[in-house]
Amino acid sequence: MFRVTEVVKHLLFINILMYLGTMLLGDPGPGVMNDLVNERMTDFSNWGRFRLAMFYPTSDYFRPYQLVSHMFMHSDLRHLFFNMFAIFMFAPPLEATWGPKRFLFYYLFTGFGAALLHTLVRAIDLGGADTSAFMANVPVLGASGSVFGVLIGYGMLFPESRIMLLIPPIPLKAKYFVLIYAGIELFMGLGNFNTGVAHYAHLGGALFGFLLILYWRRYGSRL
Repeated sequence: MFRVTEVVKHLLFINILMYLGTMLLGDPGPGVMNDLVNERMTDFSNWGRFRLAMFYPTSDYFRPYQLVSHMFMHSDLRHLFFNMFAIFMFAPPLEATWGPKRFLFYYLFTGFGAALLHTLVRAIDLGGADTSAFMANVPVLGASGSVFGVLIGYGMLFPESRIMLLIPPIPLKAKYFVLIYAGIELFMGLGNFNTGVAHYAHLGGALFGFLLILYWRRYGSRL
């Protein structure tokens, strides 16, 4: 079993510290949702810690720093726990195999890829939607894009390793686990189920991770 590697350790620390630290900024004020539904602008300070989430680029709430900060933000403790658990379980073997610099590049690359695909899909949705003003001002946050990059990376590097599922409690090879997980996300995204989850951001992390690993396998890496 792999120990917790240095970059993974720092990523866990930064994400947990960001969650605890930003709690001091508070959650969005009670009037924010009403303003969103009625397509009224509210003071940016009323968004509290969600000012570090990423808004759509045309939104008046968008700030360039959100491109990075949103990847280290989480909505609640459950969101934080499951993302950090996945990083703790599946990221150390990748760092041990690739080295710290290459792994960190991969982690950030898949996070930015997730944000890019999510933004592109949202741009398509906003093309003729009546709720365009509302959708442009709904932020996205979380490390889930990078987490899906980690999952696809683990599945490609260690395809025959077995993962014990919780429900049902059976072992499953990593290559099948990531395919099933990605398939569920695609189905949920296309069907617009659970609209509070950025499914295409998850798929973006997996897609960009898959493409980057293929590139490294063919051309190598200078990192």
